[in-house]
Amino acid sequence: MLFSYKGYTGEVEVDGEADVLTGEILNIRDVVTFEGDAVHEVKQAFRDSVDDYLNFCNELGRKANKPFSGKLAYRTTPERHRQTFMVAKNKGQSLNDWIDETLTIATEKEGDRTTIVD
Repeated sequence: MLFSYKGYTGEVEVDGEADVLTGEILNIRDVVTFEGDAVHEVKQAFRDSVDDYLNFCNELGRKANKPFSGKLAYRTTPERHRQTFMVAKNKGQSLNDWIDETLTIATEKEGDRTTIVD
């Protein structure tokens, strides 16, 4: 199960040995965890952990890790680069706009498989 709050995503798993729901904030360098006995508890614990993390970083005077910058580094072959450039150009789009449109279509198609709870 995935939760989203203030741009952060938390992933929750069941710990059968401890009989508790445990989670971790994804895609940041720092380790931030949370837990709860029920879905509503672990969801609130996730939000509290994000707020605590942001406050802690603020108190230390350092920037909190951002999970996603909006910049996606992508490497491919020169031939694939040329092909995608030509497709975008023929559609009257920049390469960046064409890639963003293509990824939007693909992620919307896959979106039915991954649900993020706000």
